[in-house]
Amino acid sequence: MLSEEEIVNAVLSFDGDKVTEVTKKALKEGQDPVKIVDELTKALRIVGKKFEDGEFFLMHLVAAAEPVQRVIKDILEPEMMKKKEARKSLGKVVLGTVAGDIHDIGKNIVGAMLFAAGFEVYDIGKDIPPEQFVSKAKEVNANLVGASALLSTSLPMQREIVEGIVAAGLRDKVKLIFGGVPVTDEWVKEIGGDGYAENAMEAVNVAKKLLKVAA
Repeated sequence: MLSEEEIVNAVLSFDGDKVTEVTKKALKEGQDPVKIVDELTKALRIVGKKFEDGEFFLMHLVAAAEPVQRVIKDILEPEMMKKKEARKSLGKVVLGTVAGDIHDIGKNIVGAMLFAAGFEVYDIGKDIPPEQFVSKAKEVNANLVGASALLSTSLPMQREIVEGIVAAGLRDKVKLIFGGVPVTDEWVKEIGGDGYAENAMEAVNVAKKLLKVAA
């Protein structure tokens, strides 16, 4: 039977085909899909820690996160649904890139790292209008909304998300975190947000702090 170490090493090899192969093999051997998810996300946490320590770079985060996201969504989630199994959640996060912006690599990495940390992530995609962030937050009873903006021209959309959350009467229930190249801590404070994250690992730390989850 495949060991936890073999599954972790597949992710650390940065070989997407290998990650798919070991995932399918583990399932075929009868391993619990929730346990496989835990092992895959353990590997992502290792990559994230090495990124924080300066041993790995953005390309490593991308190379590890993309195949893990893919096998979880395409292979493991359907198996968990069959067995009605669920991971313990630290909170529900709605995540997206704002309207007028189609950049999503950073957002995808943030989503993968939040999932690896134990959050339930609802990624609503890119070029998303403020009202869709609000409606999704309502729909899933979100604890946190995260919005990325990579273009300075799309920054006003982050303000509109805050205004939409307030108008919907959700401000006391939902924490708001923002990121992206032109975003600063000062900007987030100016628009009434709760947290700013410079990178994916910082997003995890900020989310935990805002939701009072033990680090």
